[in-house]
Amino acid sequence: MKRFASFRNGFVHSAVQKRTTRDFSSEPAGPVVKTKIPGPKSSALKNDLNRIQNSAGVNYFVDMEKSIGNYVADADGNYLLDAYMMIASMPLGYNHPAFQELLKKPEMMVPDFKDVLHLTRISVNKTRDHGKFSREDLESTMNNQPPGSPNLSMLSFQGGFHGRTLGCLSTTHSKPIHKLDIPAFDWPSAPFPCYKYPLKDHVSENTKEDEKCLAKVEELIHKWNNEKKQPVAGIIVEPIQAEGGDHHASTSFFKKLRALAKKNNCAMIVDEVQTGCGSTGRMWAHEYWELDDPPEIVTFSKKMLLGGYFYRDDMRVDEPFRIFNTWMGDPVKLSMLEIVVDVIKRERLLSRVNESGTKLLSGLEHLQTKYPSLIGNARAQGTFAAIDAASVESRAKLIDRALNKGLQLGVCGERAIRFRPALIFEQKHADVALNIIEDSLRGL
Repeated sequence: MKRFASFRNGFVHSAVQKRTTRDFSSEPAGPVVKTKIPGPKSSALKNDLNRIQNSAGVNYFVDMEKSIGNYVADADGNYLLDAYMMIASMPLGYNHPAFQELLKKPEMMVPDFKDVLHLTRISVNKTRDHGKFSREDLESTMNNQPPGSPNLSMLSFQGGFHGRTLGCLSTTHSKPIHKLDIPAFDWPSAPFPCYKYPLKDHVSENTKEDEKCLAKVEELIHKWNNEKKQPVAGIIVEPIQAEGGDHHASTSFFKKLRALAKKNNCAMIVDEVQTGCGSTGRMWAHEYWELDDPPEIVTFSKKMLLGGYFYRDDMRVDEPFRIFNTWMGDPVKLSMLEIVVDVIKRERLLSRVNESGTKLLSGLEHLQTKYPSLIGNARAQGTFAAIDAASVESRAKLIDRALNKGLQLGVCGERAIRFRPALIFEQKHADVALNIIEDSLRGL
């Protein structure tokens, strides 16, 4: 779900020098909905944007200056509880005081974007198509295997999402639209566990599901190594398949997958772009696996505010400029990340995530018991939570009702509704979200 900052005079307005530090005491007690969403101002801006690019994916326009804490303000003055946070990309919500203080520093000051963009406008082509969304953090991990470009392959999982550049797209299997008109490598993809819920009632079936998927992984490695002559250099996996439908897998599954990778001389790449930086209740979701032998590579982005990857010493690249891009070492992003890590520690946000996540999951489980024909399969790790709707159509209605009652949610997979709140999401916010969801379910 794409969203854009509200525009003034056609350009994003920067008010860094004028802004005073705000604390979260000014956060609304609850959603404030004055208009249908999108409201008249957002609709007008959407029509304006549509003159230069397709705006069908835009839901509403955001007033970044008025947004605060867990609440996003739109161009029409509505305040929505944001349990999606730009697809899990805002660790501390909107206008966190620590970020506000950072932006007051002289070295962080920037000219008003309105004036800068006016000076740099190109008059020849007003339409810009095919803007590139950088996923170099993941792409470069796949290039980080000597000797460089032999006929190797990467094993991924059906339902996985690892980016939309060429190599990453060949390991992405969540939506067909992602691959439209783009060639792909002939690389293997294995089934990812699809569990029955509640987990405690389906231990036997889910264990068999793990074993079936692991057997297929080994079968594919053998086929690509010996028949296709494209040896599998690495296995890439998400701790929780996010875009594919919030699919979870057991600790046992990941431990056995790690053993399979090691047995077959495959690097294990854990994609923590969406799960990393605390949303599961630990800094890194793969910490829950308690592996004896850590993965070779762990990628990160989103809540970390910059993209990159951790790697073991034996994966270090010796040649200079082999892994390189324009924006390496961005000092502003590094300063922001320092703030995020400091606030996580100082405010004990991982504990808060676990407490809020427990509240959220308990509430979702209660609602699915109360409305079994409409929702089910509640699941969560921390506040990284989801629930399945009965159908695509009922999901769309539920999401729209919740939005117009003041709750921003996300979707993924075929029927899943996902929660991706900021780390500052508290139990009181979970209560607000659950009340809106129940209100939206009535009469659906």
